Amino acid sequence: MKKKAQPKFQPGDRVAERPKSHFIPNIRSEAAARIAKYRTQRYGVVVDSVVKQVSNRNGGPARQVYVRVLWDGMQTPSEHAQHRLIQEDQLAELLAQYDAAF
Repeated sequence: MKKKAQPKFQPGDRVAERPKSHFIPNIRSEAAARIAKYRTQRYGVVVDSVVKQVSNRNGGPARQVYVRVLWDGMQTPSEHAQHRLIQEDQLAELLAQYDAAF
């Protein structure tokens, strides 16, 4: 029996985007300067969640939960896969785990 897609976040939850990699080998300084603006940590509030049908590895249908987040400083929400988000209060612990891994 297949497990149904369930949202991890409820409307009103404070979330943070999972950290992005800060190490890119052999990058030119001009390119590093251009992508620096996309490496900031974002925080926001969950507005809604929606289940979408996507393709799995075998080309068959799969259901995946997407979350609409209103990021701090933005006026309109954006949609993200829920696995790219984490509860805001769990971010410090996750960052410590990332630092310990390297």
